[in-house]
Amino acid sequence: MTASPEPRLRFLIGGVQKAGTSALAHYLARHPQLCLPRQKELHLFDAPDFDDTAGAAALDARIAEAFPPAATDALHGDATPFSLLHPRVVARIARYNPRMRWIVLLRDPAERALSHYHMERARGGEHWPLWPALLLERWRLRGHRDDFARGSVLRRHSYLLRGDYAAQLDALYAHFPRAQVLLLQSAELRRDPAACVARACIFLGVAAPAAEAEYPPVFSGQYPPPSAATRLLLHWLLRGPRRALQARHGIAFPR
Repeated sequence: MTASPEPRLRFLIGGVQKAGTSALAHYLARHPQLCLPRQKELHLFDAPDFDDTAGAAALDARIAEAFPPAATDALHGDATPFSLLHPRVVARIARYNPRMRWIVLLRDPAERALSHYHMERARGGEHWPLWPALLLERWRLRGHRDDFARGSVLRRHSYLLRGDYAAQLDALYAHFPRAQVLLLQSAELRRDPAACVARACIFLGVAAPAAEAEYPPVFSGQYPPPSAATRLLLHWLLRGPRRALQARHGIAFPR
């Protein structure tokens, strides 16, 4: 009896949005033993038309043309930050490949929310000023928590929800052992990209890049720095998720 081939995707840079996933994907894509899509985000498992009855072979067929040519022993991966946000997506990934390796970048949730907001403003997808957008989020998301449509409220305006890392890690660890998850912080990636890339490569089982490799900035967004009052209020709004993250997963961000 012929064994079924392994699923094509072997690793994910699964989140979080606005935490450096684009930079890390760019750096890892240069490795000869790693292969990422030509366009960074496959959006395979969060596609609006995802078929929950589809097996790994059918899902692999959907992404067959998304990758550049690669060595026969290369590990194929994806970098779709939405992957970690919704428990249903995490469950889909577990069914597709229970041995999937996850690289998760975390960023201070207040900084992440602010960066997300300014990205949506720059795209023209957000018309409210910052504080109404944040305070109205709960009502805007009502009835849309399971809405995977392109451009949905869940995708665009989940500024605070995406900062609830404790709930997201709870869902991730419910399906995958911790040994298959590498947690990094975006501040580390900015400060010492070589060390973060080396950790990611070792985690994936490939050689770390040469010491002289360079790591230029990738997609660093520009927006006015927040006032001290804005920063303080953002931390206050996200105090619950921060406390839960430290209590349940031992992760804290400097204030």
